[in-house]
Amino acid sequence: MSGQPVGASAASSSHRGERGHEFESYFPESGSVDMSDPSTDIDETTYAELRELASRYPQPRSALLPMLHLVQSVDGRVSPKGIEACAEVLGITTAQVSGVATFYTMYKRRPAGTHHVGVCTTALCAVMGGDVLLETASRHLGIGVDETTPDGRISLERIECNAACDFAPVMMVNWEFMDDMTPEKAVALLDDLRDGNEVRSTRGATLTSWREAERVLAGFPDGRADEGPSAGPQSLLGLQIAKDKGWAAPGDEKPTGDGVVGRVAHRIADAVREVAGVGGDHEAQPASGSSSDAQAHAPATAETPQGKAPSKPRRRTTKPGEGTAK
Repeated sequence: MSGQPVGASAASSSHRGERGHEFESYFPESGSVDMSDPSTDIDETTYAELRELASRYPQPRSALLPMLHLVQSVDGRVSPKGIEACAEVLGITTAQVSGVATFYTMYKRRPAGTHHVGVCTTALCAVMGGDVLLETASRHLGIGVDETTPDGRISLERIECNAACDFAPVMMVNWEFMDDMTPEKAVALLDDLRDGNEVRSTRGATLTSWREAERVLAGFPDGRADEGPSAGPQSLLGLQIAKDKGWAAPGDEKPTGDGVVGRVAHRIADAVREVAGVGGDHEAQPASGSSSDAQAHAPATAETPQGKAPSKPRRRTTKPGEGTAK
């Protein structure tokens, strides 16, 4: 692959020398895998686990994404050998594997650090200081974005939206959230990571290494999924306010449906009603869901008397210009 930034095209190249036709990517290396480094730790155990992942899916090729995470857990990146192993197990070409591996930014083309740090600079995080966090981390570590410290301890990435706007600005370490960050908190976090101190995610488990996190993403749990809170106060604030005020959504019907979807919907509905305190004196009038109640609250008009549902509009049965329908 060439060194041309992702998004550069023949159309834009025809305008070289003009301003405003170039697209600067934050991921200039995302179109290539480092084929110059053949080193690997992939062995027969890795092959056996790759085959196990493939066997979990009706279509083995569906396992490619977790298989690439497993490769990263072993080699610390998407390695040439990892691409070959995935292609061999799935019976597809290395080009097909590379096409997937170079499409998603979670797959690393160069070795990541023992700890992989991401800083969100999108939308609300940017407004709340995400760019300052990234500049602070880069300066403190002495590396740029998509680089790794010389000792291999920490790699740094700019992340496009961490899906945690209520905790902005946020950072991630090995895909675990670090909420409500400040430059001072970022420096302390980086120092702890570099010194090997124990670090806990704001809403998750005690941090392990990036490779161990990649193994979990591959589908091999480490038994710590329930360690730490699953949601923080900001995310639950709306439910708490509803509970305090006795608010509830209109209606008290349970969702219908059989099978897994129906059972999950029932459980979600029960949990929401329990947290929101359904059954108290509500400030907002709940609707019972019956047509008679809906009519009782409808305004009375000459065309729609109190308690009488409006009739449906008559459908025109003639074309414009023709006589009245008989």
